[in-house]
Amino acid sequence: MDQHGFLALWCGVFGAWALIGFGRSLAGATRAQRTVRTKGRIERVDVPRHGSSPKSGIGVVVSFRDPATGEEFTVTNDGDRGEVISAAWTGREIAVHYPNGKPHAFRFARNLSEGGRGLGPPAFALFLVYAGLVTVAATDRGWPWALVGFCGPLALSGLYHLPGNLRDRNRRIDALAAMASVPGRVVAVLKSVSADEDGHTSTRLVPVVAFTTLDGREVTAYCESGLRNPDRSWGRDITIHYAPDDPAVFVLDIEAERRSWYWDITADVVGVLIVATAAVAGLPAL
Repeated sequence: MDQHGFLALWCGVFGAWALIGFGRSLAGATRAQRTVRTKGRIERVDVPRHGSSPKSGIGVVVSFRDPATGEEFTVTNDGDRGEVISAAWTGREIAVHYPNGKPHAFRFARNLSEGGRGLGPPAFALFLVYAGLVTVAATDRGWPWALVGFCGPLALSGLYHLPGNLRDRNRRIDALAAMASVPGRVVAVLKSVSADEDGHTSTRLVPVVAFTTLDGREVTAYCESGLRNPDRSWGRDITIHYAPDDPAVFVLDIEAERRSWYWDITADVVGVLIVATAAVAGLPAL
């Protein structure tokens, strides 16, 4: 089979996948659309054991009510239960998703709307069709088609989203000044070791901090950045700067975080300029 025959097969398979996916979404039949979404409440928080794996998240007991039957359930996050809970306090609301009529198959999520209408897979299939067409065009007619075909849409997307991203970053930088400061403590350091195909091992250390907000919420949370020498941090007293409306948003060093956000803004602008320049460079050669 030559490349054009392979392209026809590629586009046919992924095109059909996209059509079926979009059709199911229009009919309201995707798994995401049939998922029940409700709010749960954390009733109890357990401090992770020092040296245990960070993959399980912070142990919690959550209660939620099935909207269809009104029955209330009290569950834990033992096992694979979707989103890892990395910040918890008694009374915190958390999103709970499960198939219709199967509340015992619950999973935790970042928010109630996570998953949307199930358009992710068909949109990805449509992208694969487009990528196949651009690849063959670049092979038949030259590399400028690859620059324009891939960098052009990427540049347009970046330009479209850049103003909103900049406003969001600036709001977060301004929010650092409004953070409250309280004493905290490293109550555990979690550890996981993984090995690649060549036998090389890598170690991940995740300190767990505990602090009490000014309004009395006792927060336990992962602290994956900003702490020096995490392997020797167990029992260390630290200062926590947190967002009063959401204690899950906290930093240890406000100035370092502010510098990091400024670098992120610069990286966004430079990235958009690079892909836009690459797309423009390919236009004259088409």
